Amino acid sequence: MTERNHKLTEENVKGDNINLRKFLAKYDRESDYRCFSGIGAYLVAFIAISFSLFQLYTAMFGVLDAHLQRAAHLSFGLALVYILYPTRRSWCRNSMHWFDALLAVVATSMPLYIIVFYKDLVMRSGIVTPTDMVIGVLGVFLVMEAARRVVGWPIVIVASVFLAYAFAGPNIPGVLAHQGVSLKHLVGHLFFTTEGIFGIPLGVSATFIFLFILFGAYLEKTGLGKFFIDLANAVAGWASGGPAKVSVLSSGLMGTVSGSSVGNVAGTGCLTIPMMKSLGYRPQFAGAVEAAASTGGQLMPPIMGAAAFLMAEFVGIPYINVVKAATIPALLYFIGIWICVHLEARKYGLKGIPRNQLPQVGKLILERGHLAIPLVAIIYLLISGYTPCVQPCGPLDLPSWLPCCAVQRVLP
Repeated sequence: MTERNHKLTEENVKGDNINLRKFLAKYDRESDYRCFSGIGAYLVAFIAISFSLFQLYTAMFGVLDAHLQRAAHLSFGLALVYILYPTRRSWCRNSMHWFDALLAVVATSMPLYIIVFYKDLVMRSGIVTPTDMVIGVLGVFLVMEAARRVVGWPIVIVASVFLAYAFAGPNIPGVLAHQGVSLKHLVGHLFFTTEGIFGIPLGVSATFIFLFILFGAYLEKTGLGKFFIDLANAVAGWASGGPAKVSVLSSGLMGTVSGSSVGNVAGTGCLTIPMMKSLGYRPQFAGAVEAAASTGGQLMPPIMGAAAFLMAEFVGIPYINVVKAATIPALLYFIGIWICVHLEARKYGLKGIPRNQLPQVGKLILERGHLAIPLVAIIYLLISGYTPCVQPCGPLDLPSWLPCCAVQRVLP
């Protein structure tokens, strides 16, 4: 890309990044979090780094007992949620409110109770003491409150309806009636077994999802996202409707490591949308192309949305099978968006970027192609039949320097 085009893009990005942040915070609750500076930023960084090191350690050297692993995972997650997401949307996003700090400490302590008193809980399995009741009720409430802060009221309402159904069963006529359940039994099931809050979804998050998200975040921060955008410019920027096609191609490439539609928009949209607008594309068209293309990010293997990992766990099949099944639909989706963009560009006579203003493919690969090596490696391992280890493993045919539980061969 020439110096002129580079300056134009960077100036637009500087002005649009703030607007993008505000826009995401307005329409996407997950993006409406606090941005600290000073001690607050160090605290969040410390918790996040500790969280990552814990997950990496257990992935490499064998996970803990399921309940312990999930309790520690939830404790880290609740700490970050209550620190980063305020109780009320009107509260300041640059400083911590004392009430949120108090809730963060209490919420973090609830799963830690299971870790500290794990042996006692196992020895009296099924017996819920008054202390257990208090911890369990608080734990369930704080998990639902954390869901409200990050996702919103709909998920809380759905969960509340099913909790109410557990008590209202004897009063419901017809096939939905049941004998009902006591509060003690419900709390014991939800918080002190691996069937409620600490069930399969949290287990998948603690063993698979976190590692893949960390992997994608690492690749993005090393500059792989910028490499994808430049590569898409070199391949398709010169064609009819070039910037729009760059948006489609870069979103598809970014989707291989992000697994998130919102993350895809934030990663590529801040560059591709200003580029399209600067070349005369209608703002509505530029936004629509980026939104449609980025939606495919959660469909693009190998790192897809959380639902893909849950599908593999619930169905009981290797994750690579889900990846194989998603490959063709993902390609068809992006090909369809590409064709629509091409037809729209030809209809309105939208031109591409002159070739002399675009980077060269060969030069890009030589200079920054090494950034894609980790992505190629994980695809190779998945295709070869390896998957992240979820339990201590026996001897494997692996190099001596690689921890035995870093990967686990899925035998046919």
